[in-house]
Amino acid sequence: MGATSSDPRSEIRDHGGSLGRAEARFPHAPRPWLDLSTGINARSYPLPPIPHNAFERLPEDADLAALAETAARAYGAASGADIACAPGTQILLPLVAGLAPPGRAGILSPTYAEHRRAAALAGHQVDEASSLDDLCRYDLAVVVNPNNPDGRVHRRADLLALADHLKSRAGMLVVDEAFMDVGPQDERLDGDVSGSNIVVLRSFGKFFGLAGVRIGFAICDSALAATLRDRLGPWAVSGPALTIGRAALGHLDWQAAMRADLLARAARLDVVLVTAGFTIAGGTSLYRYVRHDAAREAVEALGQNGLLVRSFDFDPAALRFGIPATDADFERLATALDGWRSR
Repeated sequence: MGATSSDPRSEIRDHGGSLGRAEARFPHAPRPWLDLSTGINARSYPLPPIPHNAFERLPEDADLAALAETAARAYGAASGADIACAPGTQILLPLVAGLAPPGRAGILSPTYAEHRRAAALAGHQVDEASSLDDLCRYDLAVVVNPNNPDGRVHRRADLLALADHLKSRAGMLVVDEAFMDVGPQDERLDGDVSGSNIVVLRSFGKFFGLAGVRIGFAICDSALAATLRDRLGPWAVSGPALTIGRAALGHLDWQAAMRADLLARAARLDVVLVTAGFTIAGGTSLYRYVRHDAAREAVEALGQNGLLVRSFDFDPAALRFGIPATDADFERLATALDGWRSR
């Protein structure tokens, strides 16, 4: 654990998915790009019919409440009153951090870098922590579960114990469950928020493969959820997004089938990566976290072949691979890796 040396409010991080940067770096790469740099499902939920009035009129309060109730059923929250719906989780990060008075924030790291920046924007002094025990001393503690990028999972019992300790000193626990759709369901905290100091964040776009729709949720005690709704203001989620979100979150059969499909494709990707000499070091069924001494060289070779993967400043030997969608994508990746290995 240690205080950060730079001002996180001014930091801009590469989170993957920037084809503009990739094209500038590899201008002669073949097109189309195969983007494996994110944890976004490459097989997206099929869009439902969207009525014209979803575009023509401002969303009704009842429509937003209906989305919250659908999300509560999907995620296991007590009711829609415990949910604040937002245009993506990203916009919620500084708002949630601002629920705690400015103080000391600890981010369990390495993890998604935007939590550090958001806590600083909310006025906190931000440190990176290395264990749940380290987080006990902070006013605001942030844990990503499963963690991005390594897929590490913390037990629900341990997180509840941390929340209890923080509550005894008026602290708050934020648990980012952006990838819990494919995580162990027994470890989620969505049903534990009522009357607590816990805020759970849920991302819609990753599992459903619809990141551009921009829907996210904060699941917390109803009083905190009401505060967040007030800060977000009216019409926070667009009419088309409300329609899509309700359809996808309510389609439980599709979700179950997709979880099985992702597990199968993740196992297939593991074979490709191990054959190429990578060590599987973690991940989820939406992304694999691997290590190789020549990881940076692999990024370069893949980029020259029009394949984008995610590297990390904190560990030059680590890479993240999203899960390919089709047989052709798997073959393209395997061919590029074979060419890199044979150099």
